[in-house]
Amino acid sequence: MGKLIGYARVSSRTQSLDVQIAALTSAGVEAKYIYQEKVTGTRTEGRNELARMLDFVRVGDVLVITKLDRLARSLTDLLKITAQLAAKEVQLRCLDQKIDTTTPEGRMTYQILGAVAEFETAIRKARQRDGIDAAVAKGDASPFKGRPASIDAAKVARMKEDGQTPSAIAKALGIARSSVYRMLDQSAGA
Repeated sequence: MGKLIGYARVSSRTQSLDVQIAALTSAGVEAKYIYQEKVTGTRTEGRNELARMLDFVRVGDVLVITKLDRLARSLTDLLKITAQLAAKEVQLRCLDQKIDTTTPEGRMTYQILGAVAEFETAIRKARQRDGIDAAVAKGDASPFKGRPASIDAAKVARMKEDGQTPSAIAKALGIARSSVYRMLDQSAGA
């Protein structure tokens, strides 16, 4: 009998993995076998813990996830991951959607839900694109303006002119020295 291997993922660093980890441990996955990461799930590239987990699993192991969209957001990626698991004779158990690939029904449900997850991602992207297009149509040059500058470049330049070192300026303003250098470079180039 193989091991239960857990995989937990959230899309951004501000989100918490706690709920998924609690569900995985409640399902019998030992904490040392839970791979976790905070990275987008729309592609497999850059998902280092997913790659480590796929390399680690062995014949007879069962990969346990809480929701299908934690593993993959596109049918293409889902099928690719499924093929890797199948090649290693690793089964999949999805807690929330009650999927267990040890049965033909479970395999079919798994593929259908993967298609639904891909559809939901496409719909969300279309809504985002509609919002961006609407903002541009209203006359906004770009809806992606970033946050307002939090460092007063003129103040940095004045402090430098007064003879203060970049380290002293950084300390006085509570900013990184690299930010001081960037401000000074920008003002020199202007």
